[in-house]
Amino acid sequence: QVQLMESGGDSVQAGGSLRLSCRTSVSLLNNYCVAWFRQRSGKEREGIGVIDIDWRKTYAEIFKERFTISRDKAKNTLYLEMNSLKPADRGMYYCAAHPSFGEADCYTRAREFEHWGQGTQVTVSS
Repeated sequence: QVQLMESGGDSVQAGGSLRLSCRTSVSLLNNYCVAWFRQRSGKEREGIGVIDIDWRKTYAEIFKERFTISRDKAKNTLYLEMNSLKPADRGMYYCAAHPSFGEADCYTRAREFEHWGQGTQVTVSS
């Protein structure tokens, strides 16, 4: 059974940084597309970026400069490093995964992902 659990959400001042973690129950990193999403109040879930089975990273344009996704294979953990945080970054952050054959089926479209964590809350004050 695939389980994902996010942690690291916190309340920070604008300009600050956070690193979110997503611990997985199985070794997803060889056979799954893994991703981070964000959902702000009253808005649709936004894809931040993905890592495919060949370790290639793809980011949505608006997140490229400030957000970095990484993973630790030995720890079965996915990370999201967020810098220069803004009040507009406030929201719930989710990691997600789906079985993948490669780059072609790994992109930030929420409906493609069948496994989700419960989310972790990020609050940024001005």
